[in-house]
Amino acid sequence: MPSADTKNAVGYTLVIPPGWTRVPLREGTQEAVKRIVDDAAERVAPELPKDKVAEARMELYRRLNSSVKEARHRDGVDLYLPTEPMHGYLVAASIVVAKVDTALGGGIGRQDVLRQLLTGSEDSEPAELDGSAGMRKERTMPADPEKGAETPSRHVDYVVQVPSSGEDAGWLVVNFSTVGDGDPDSDFTAILVELFDAVMTTFRWRTQ
Repeated sequence: MPSADTKNAVGYTLVIPPGWTRVPLREGTQEAVKRIVDDAAERVAPELPKDKVAEARMELYRRLNSSVKEARHRDGVDLYLPTEPMHGYLVAASIVVAKVDTALGGGIGRQDVLRQLLTGSEDSEPAELDGSAGMRKERTMPADPEKGAETPSRHVDYVVQVPSSGEDAGWLVVNFSTVGDGDPDSDFTAILVELFDAVMTTFRWRTQ
């Protein structure tokens, strides 16, 4: 059986936690957004006035489409969001899977790119996903109200080369971000990071 490095990947699979929903970013996006909004509306208390329900639906549409726009700006192919409460609390988090095409010219190989990514990054470490070499990077981003980030957030990136027999297959970037409970260094935020790392152990390539 060939190793991941000798296969041609045509996609990936990921087992997401209960209560999370995948939003495809290349096709079927608005259908997925509508399903999330409809499901949320069904959980609204029946005594809530209809005009308030309509306002809540429009606000959820706005937030979801803003997340979609941001994920697409980062070359995202899939967006995963928590759409049901976790222990009674709706987690503010997201997972974005992006495909980054890179032209490796001038005799530069994939391992050279990986070494460059790791160089000078104290918070980075080598990682492997389904047999493919990559890196994991964890960091805290400060609040930036001008960009809509009212609180600090915790970010974890997995960057892995896409298996291919060709010279340039590009890289897959899986990014997790969360504001946790408002404290990026809290135990709760750490639990969410651990949850994401557990999700990444289920990562598998779909190959030809």
